Amino acid sequence: MKADRARKLIKAKLSNERYQHSLQVADTAAKMAQRYGLDESRANLAGLLHDYARDLSEEELLETAAKNNLIGNQVERDVPDLLHGPVGAFLLKQELGIKDTEILSAISHHTLGAVGMSDLEKVIFIADMIEPGRSYNGIAELRELAFTDLDKTMLLGLESSIRYCMDAGKTLHPQTVEARNSFLKKVNAHE
Repeated sequence: MKADRARKLIKAKLSNERYQHSLQVADTAAKMAQRYGLDESRANLAGLLHDYARDLSEEELLETAAKNNLIGNQVERDVPDLLHGPVGAFLLKQELGIKDTEILSAISHHTLGAVGMSDLEKVIFIADMIEPGRSYNGIAELRELAFTDLDKTMLLGLESSIRYCMDAGKTLHPQTVEARNSFLKKVNAHE
């Protein structure tokens, strides 16, 4: 799929705010891909499409996920918005025939992270956190680190997400905790 077609598609599918967010994630992802020697067009496309299912209702997310065995944890039933990545990846494959498994995996894992992420998956996860429209405590450090070390940025980003959930009294997804622990081990092994 070409980026022009993807832009038109998400512009029609998403709210204007989420469309602008997707454009900025795509741009950030392409810049990060260039820095790390990855395919910029694939990173751009994954960034454009990462929130493909984000504007679906909780009921639609749950129904699609349940029908297609995409629910991996009770937390996802309790917080259906967490399903927008896996449901988005599923719908992109079904509705648009996208077959690039790494792009689909990057879309699927862009919210919770995962153990064993590829560099493209890391780029999409991080780009979603640091795109220019985002503003929160600690983002400056994440933005700076994003162009230096993907694994350290993933660790910091996952810890930031976990801290946010804890401060807000939200349930932690075990996949995010497992991903954080995996990146901690990886980062510590390289120091």
